[in-house]
Amino acid sequence: MTTNGATAVGGTTGTAATSGAATGEETTAELDAGDIQKGWEALQTKVGRVAPRHVTVAWGARSDIGRARENNEDKFDFYLPDDAATLASHGRLWAVADGMGGHNAGQVASEAALKTIIRTYFAAPRGNDVATNLRAAIADANALIARAAAQFPERGGMGTTAVAAVIRNATLTIGHVGDSRAYLLRGDEKEVRQLTDDHSWVEEQVRRGGLTRAEAEGSPYRNVITRSIGMEGTLEVDIVREALRPGDVLLLCSDGLSGYLDGPALRPYLIAARVNPSQAALSLIDAANAAGGRDNITALLLVVRSVEEGN
Repeated sequence: MTTNGATAVGGTTGTAATSGAATGEETTAELDAGDIQKGWEALQTKVGRVAPRHVTVAWGARSDIGRARENNEDKFDFYLPDDAATLASHGRLWAVADGMGGHNAGQVASEAALKTIIRTYFAAPRGNDVATNLRAAIADANALIARAAAQFPERGGMGTTAVAAVIRNATLTIGHVGDSRAYLLRGDEKEVRQLTDDHSWVEEQVRRGGLTRAEAEGSPYRNVITRSIGMEGTLEVDIVREALRPGDVLLLCSDGLSGYLDGPALRPYLIAARVNPSQAALSLIDAANAAGGRDNITALLLVVRSVEEGN
């Protein structure tokens, strides 16, 4: 978690997740336990069992107040289970949020939202799909922030963006709301891919052809969010999935970073993250501050070191 100012953390983690099932015809034959086990193993081999995959990830993160704000409404958080059962069923989760609302409401919203997302996600039944659990977790956070805004009139309009990444069994699943983004650099690809679409007024206009990209970047409405945690009613959560490969670099960030560095400008920093993700996160913050730093800035980098078949 972060506080006002800057925080840098990181680490290297590995996990294995398993999935797969086997089915067969019922039989009335009497078998002892050994025969049953042998038959079950043979059937698994015949129909094909999904092998567990071990994913080693190095990561680093940093959040900074920037050069124009009085407090930091950005937050990042994470949860890395250390027991095999939870790793297999839920994986690991990292997230970034950018709060809004004034009177410290944004700070409260971003921190409360991330805590709720983590708690709800990892409390979900183990048989559920990752995307289902992520949607439910973000919905819980939305309901919490909406209730808080209704209870405290001085915090009316409080809300937060969120982009959450789960790595489970070599699959990346992203759930996001608002204009905090996820980017991916893969192998020797020349371009950094933006995995998420902003939920903002200008981005909707670009998609509809009402604004050019250049007009959107210069629009006074570029910070108007059309979807955020804290809205009343049902919140639509976008889900993105990606099969991970060794060398993949994922960036989660707030618009305080993407507003200054985007696309090709991000590539050298993501390449550098393969060596030291914590240093790369610091360099991204420094670059955004050097370009103006008019907003809070958060960068969280994940580097896939290896993807290996398990036993």
